[in-house]
Amino acid sequence: MTKMYDNVWDALESDPVLRDNLKVRSRLLTEISTAIENSGETQTKIAQKLNISQPRVSALMKGKITKFSVDNLMAIAYKLGLSIEIKVKDNHDVIAA
Repeated sequence: MTKMYDNVWDALESDPVLRDNLKVRSRLLTEISTAIENSGETQTKIAQKLNISQPRVSALMKGKITKFSVDNLMAIAYKLGLSIEIKVKDNHDVIAA
């Protein structure tokens, strides 16, 4: 029987804290990449706007998730004019240690 997952990170990461962190970074990377593509600007122009190097923009566009923290990605999203909403849910299945 094949197990189905709602998200790739659910299948790849067993630590729930790291898994949720990866989900957040993945979503931010996706939205940032889309905003950059839709801007029609070159990576060099985007790099200047974000005050980062062009290779960092390239890493964003290639989805290199390990190169960016949630904080970095939130700052980049803000500079691109994106707003971020956070939804926190109660998970009754988790018992704090």
